[in-house]
Amino acid sequence: MNAAAVHRRLDALWRMESPKLLARLARITGNIDTAEELAQDVLVVALERWPREGVPDNPAAWLMTAAKHRAIDHVRQRQLHARKQDEYGVELELHGADMQGDDAQRLADDDIGDDLLRLLFTSCHPLLPMESRVALTLRMLGGLSTPEIARAFLQPEPTVAQRIVRAKRTLAEKQVPFEVPRKAELPERLDAVLEVLYLVFNEGYAATSGDDWMRPALCEEALRLGRVLVGLLPNETEALGLLALMELQASRMPARTQADGTPILLPQQNRSRWDRLQIQRGLQALVRAQRLGGADGPYALQAALAASHARARRFDDTDWTAIAALYARLMQVAPSPVVELNRAVAVAKAQGPQAALAIVEGLAAEPKLRDYAPLPAVRGDLLQQLGRLDEARVEFERAAALTANARESTVLLARAAACDAA
Repeated sequence: MNAAAVHRRLDALWRMESPKLLARLARITGNIDTAEELAQDVLVVALERWPREGVPDNPAAWLMTAAKHRAIDHVRQRQLHARKQDEYGVELELHGADMQGDDAQRLADDDIGDDLLRLLFTSCHPLLPMESRVALTLRMLGGLSTPEIARAFLQPEPTVAQRIVRAKRTLAEKQVPFEVPRKAELPERLDAVLEVLYLVFNEGYAATSGDDWMRPALCEEALRLGRVLVGLLPNETEALGLLALMELQASRMPARTQADGTPILLPQQNRSRWDRLQIQRGLQALVRAQRLGGADGPYALQAALAASHARARRFDDTDWTAIAALYARLMQVAPSPVVELNRAVAVAKAQGPQAALAIVEGLAAEPKLRDYAPLPAVRGDLLQQLGRLDEARVEFERAAALTANARESTVLLARAAACDAA
């Protein structure tokens, strides 16, 4: 395997494994910034050694072992210079010995013995502003780059980068412990945690950049953590709503791409490939949220939208009038230009493209959608339906230029070419 192929494989592996490495390193060192520095050291070593020595038989285990060794060295150096007796328990744990004293009690008292959840709740600490919590956790837990987070937020990259730096500095200065809060403290951090899981799942479901249409590992991790949260808080309606949404959306993933990774859009998907068991799990979580009085929660409303698609055995059976009404309700509960754009798509199906185009034109001056590829993509689709092919082609080409996802760009350029060929 040549060096370029090794680098590509390591890049793909790093996206999947880096959150686990960061979570373990943060627990060992007690510092998120230090954990990220040590993880980057491990990546540099792998980039240097693997092209020369070959990819290890179990590359994920190699990365984790290397990360632990880095952490051990760091703790030893810290002990040597600071003589902090209370850190000895960390090294004992690393070598398999029983933990004692405060360290043992701290782990015993945690409600969840999961490093990723520790990282999630630490990044979502109430000391941080909401947007900083989400940005930091997407960086640490989701392994997303700053540009990817900026696209998810529809905000400038420098703004997101500054938030992440400030958040890590605050956690370090305030010496925030790397732990899962007790159950009594969970609700105050839940909103940020749910938003993080939502954005991580969305990035996996429709990647904002890269060569792949989806990043399934992100969806799986968000789902796993969502299920754990619902186990912790079984009567929390928005946690149930988000879990329902993720289960229902994930059920479509087997039908969203061809074998070579080419995207398959919703109207063309083979719905027999949708995971019916996962749909049932999602519907059950949604019904539970609704029965507990959470039908109008933002996540529950989005889950209801996904449920409308899941219940339709064919694309032509979709109740677009009901979907448009749900989007209208969502706009009242959680107004957003993205929600309004999605409502326009439903209105086009329920009332025709002209009615939807009026909604889309009203979003043209929205600052948050200035560089948002779906806006010209939707406008191009509506113009194409209206037979205004020259205008549609321009919109599809503009959308292709805005997206950083190679697969999405290919689909949009093909639609632009189809306008020329018609």
